[in-house]
Amino acid sequence: MSTTQSERLRELLEPLVSSQGLDLEEIAVDSVGRKRVLRVTVDSDTGADLDRIADVSRALSAKLDESDVMGSAEYTLEVGTPGAERLLTEHRHYVRATGRLVRFQLADGGELVARITAADDDGLDLEVPGVKGRKPTVRRLAFDDITRARVQVEFNRKDDASDDKNDKKEEEA
Repeated sequence: MSTTQSERLRELLEPLVSSQGLDLEEIAVDSVGRKRVLRVTVDSDTGADLDRIADVSRALSAKLDESDVMGSAEYTLEVGTPGAERLLTEHRHYVRATGRLVRFQLADGGELVARITAADDDGLDLEVPGVKGRKPTVRRLAFDDITRARVQVEFNRKDDASDDKNDKKEEEA
């Protein structure tokens, strides 16, 4: 039997989130003044749009209303996704971040910013951007060598699909 409120919430909500085709990433209960806020973070391999978030939010709200896991005090339910600069903690997070630029804190104390090109059970294949006009280099990084990893926001991110379209336009010209 679970002892913490977080464990009880996870046991109650995870099957419902999974039935909606999503992964339950995080549950947090915070006090904001006199009120409590229950934050539920969900995601999937294909992402979660606003309609899916709204659907799962309604389902979670109904499930919570029929249980006593939050007690009798008022609380606000907030359901969302991990956000642009998500922390990578699970294997599936690295797979989902393929193609994204990530800042790695390394076990040896170093830091590395690189793009994930592939993820398997043992580690990651990375493309390390070149500095001062140099070409990017390829590197393999084992999961054991990573202490922390966070996706970086890219405003001028190179989009493979639009590059293909541009290449075709150039060929036609």
